[in-house]
Amino acid sequence: MAHGSKKVIIAALLGNTAIAVTKFIAASISGSAAMLSEGVHSLVDCGNQLLLLHGLKRAARPADAQFPYGYGKEVYFWSFVVAISIFGLGAGVSIYEGIHHLLHPKPVESPWLSYLVLAASLGFEGYSCSVAVREFRKTKGSVGWLTAVRASKDPAIFVVLFEDVAAMAGLLVALAGIALGHATGNPYFDGIAAVCIGLLLAGAAVFLAFETKGLLIGEAADPGVVAVLHRLAAARPELAGISEISTMHMGPDTVLVTISADFHDDIPAGRVEEIVCELDASIKAQVPAVKRLYVQAQKCPLPTQG
Repeated sequence: MAHGSKKVIIAALLGNTAIAVTKFIAASISGSAAMLSEGVHSLVDCGNQLLLLHGLKRAARPADAQFPYGYGKEVYFWSFVVAISIFGLGAGVSIYEGIHHLLHPKPVESPWLSYLVLAASLGFEGYSCSVAVREFRKTKGSVGWLTAVRASKDPAIFVVLFEDVAAMAGLLVALAGIALGHATGNPYFDGIAAVCIGLLLAGAAVFLAFETKGLLIGEAADPGVVAVLHRLAAARPELAGISEISTMHMGPDTVLVTISADFHDDIPAGRVEEIVCELDASIKAQVPAVKRLYVQAQKCPLPTQG
């Protein structure tokens, strides 16, 4: 999954770098606030992709004495930083530029240059978005897109996916603002478009921050994975019952599992050790994401009398 995430980020970085340079040149010539907002948007996206690459690199480090469970959550932290930067930089600057243009309106010069740049940007963003969609579809399954994003444990892919979708929506808003201003001669449409782009980015940032927050705190594995763990543990005849199975993602492909199980009282201690080793091997074979598994011998609570 890390390889797929890296490919998505690099594709987005290359596209946004080319787009940002083009947008800033067009904004300096045309004086369009919407085009300037889009340039800032692409520049922020470039910085975000560098942060995500940094997060993936740090997350790949092996566990050590200071972090015995590894550094997998680094990618969650940097994804959260990306969401904050989208809100603070992308949305903030866009809204500021839009309000400034509304207070001091001026007509957009060379609108056809803006049309050309926006059309080229849509092409670049479309390619980047298609790469993110292909990678995300590999893990999406049959559920809906929003449900899949909320269930995903790999924020590097869905952050880029949302960035690309927000970028394409922003480009269409900028195109509408410049076109309306050009057609009507009303310079306020350009400023309104810039504000709308800022609000769009703010909404995307809040959603991404909310999604990555759960992963950063310690989100459980998918219910399907937990069901497999229950099935494998319940299949052991030596266990009288399962008190609890707890899971937590320590990274996109790293799950920590703890099992509280009630062993039959006549099983010798040496055999308990063997059972734990066999259960560990069978679970890791069925669910490769499980990297650490702990089994606690514990009596199941007696059922309450009705």
